[in-house]
Amino acid sequence: MTEGLKWTVNHVPESDDKFLDLMSEENVTKANEFHKSFPQYSVTPLQKLSALASYLGVKGIYCKDESYRFGLNAFKVLGGSYAMGRYIAKELGRDISELPYNVLSSDKLREEFGQATFFTATDGNHGRGVAWAANRLGQKAVVRMPKGTTRTRFDNIAKEGAEVTIEEMNYDDCVRMAAAEAAKTEHGIIVQDTAWDGYEEIPSWIMQGYGTLVLEADKQLKENGVERPTHVFVQAGVGSLAGAVVGYFAHKYKENPPVMIVCEASAADCLYRSAAQADGNLVNVTGDLQTIMAGLACGEGNTIGWDILKNHVTVFASCPDWMSAKATRIYANPLESDPHIVSGESGSVPLGLVYTALHDEDAKDLKEALKLDENSNILVISTEGDTDPIRYREIVWDGLYGTDKSLSE
Repeated sequence: MTEGLKWTVNHVPESDDKFLDLMSEENVTKANEFHKSFPQYSVTPLQKLSALASYLGVKGIYCKDESYRFGLNAFKVLGGSYAMGRYIAKELGRDISELPYNVLSSDKLREEFGQATFFTATDGNHGRGVAWAANRLGQKAVVRMPKGTTRTRFDNIAKEGAEVTIEEMNYDDCVRMAAAEAAKTEHGIIVQDTAWDGYEEIPSWIMQGYGTLVLEADKQLKENGVERPTHVFVQAGVGSLAGAVVGYFAHKYKENPPVMIVCEASAADCLYRSAAQADGNLVNVTGDLQTIMAGLACGEGNTIGWDILKNHVTVFASCPDWMSAKATRIYANPLESDPHIVSGESGSVPLGLVYTALHDEDAKDLKEALKLDENSNILVISTEGDTDPIRYREIVWDGLYGTDKSLSE
């Protein structure tokens, strides 16, 4: 079944690719060294789904499981923490390598730097990461959340000591609100993973922070005998994570990059629409952006991420909610000895697209466009665990966005 799935091969004219160097192995390693200084740091698992790969007729499927990241159940803290560290380092005229966690969190640093207020907008995971990092570093955080946000996501941010509100507006309007508030606040700074003209430095640091998970995955694949993945499926909200993942692999494997695929929620598919328009410009999606993939409900793309993606992505896909829900259930009910993975709605959609492309008869053209075959080693990233436990149970226990088939069919 491919009902509601839309995809396009990328025919966007290439640009001068000026942002690709942001995701060089050198820059990403610098971010990784910063993260390693946190006492909460550990490498998250790369789960090998051998039985599923065999069932679907490919060589390997590997899932980078970010539900273990810093005890926060999602990858987002990697970006927010690194951007905050880089901002403080820049204000003090120091290199980030001089400001590991024990220095940043010290009383001496507080005396030297003072206290900033980090503003952000979030659907949940990013704001929690910013609030967590601000709390650990003795800084302040203000978080604005869009309408439709669940109580669980709100509470997870509030318990980190941040000022947090749910606003009667969508995510992109919350970004504008937070940016305006930061501009009016003494020592206020907006920490957002979406870039726009005039606001590119902090989003670039956030993307480099996300690079930690790709660097880890690249090393873990090699430990599994995979020199590089043949295919990388990555989800996109504004496109910062996607730009980081695609940018890292495109930069490292310039001569022979993986086939790279971007998956979006169909209700907020600004990058897919931009690729389909194919003139190089970003297309914005407005309105309520209703989707179970809360972390991907972003209608305005990151200009830096888009520039990387349009130069290096093979296919952009607009994915319906059922595809995410199905993959959440596949992760939760693995084949044979495959590991059980808790993957939330925004975390699971890349596997949903992999499964559809390899399994469904009416997706053969997508399989061919992606050159998927028995030699394919596929990397997917599960960006979050059950960050909304109630919704997770609705999907896995109650069959939310399941099928309406019966025995008589």
